[in-house]
Amino acid sequence: MASGGGTDDTKRLVGVDLDETSIERASPDIEHERAVAIYDLIEENHFAPIGDDDGGPYRLALAIVENRLVFAVTREDGTEVVTHVLSLTPFRKIVKDYFLMCTSYFEAIKTASPSQIEAIDMGRRGVHNEGSQILMDRLNGKVEIDFDTARRLFTLLCALHWRG
Repeated sequence: MASGGGTDDTKRLVGVDLDETSIERASPDIEHERAVAIYDLIEENHFAPIGDDDGGPYRLALAIVENRLVFAVTREDGTEVVTHVLSLTPFRKIVKDYFLMCTSYFEAIKTASPSQIEAIDMGRRGVHNEGSQILMDRLNGKVEIDFDTARRLFTLLCALHWRG
């Protein structure tokens, strides 16, 4: 796997697995989007569970269990580190807003002027940033991540909600 950016290879993810039993299969296009989101996350990230003095690199297993997002963190060799369970409730509105912005953007590409497309895209990125900040806030005190990693994790969170 790619070593990604950053100088400390112990504070990073080297793998992300989706729990197939809790995350519904989707269309090939959506499955592709999930794979791209995982690739982008692995390619460049900063990820360090708070209180883990032994360091990584880490693997992250994501599952949705009883309307909660489960972050199960292990070391690269499979040794358990920590599991965090986050309510999906704080993400519902922002994910819905993000999907609406994406729909508007893809519709605009067909007929709108470049300046209209750019304005919609700026709004879409703003909503994405807001969702990323919510994720950072929810992981605060649990996992140290930078904003770019939060953005990639939020993209993956959205990808988990896309249906085919």
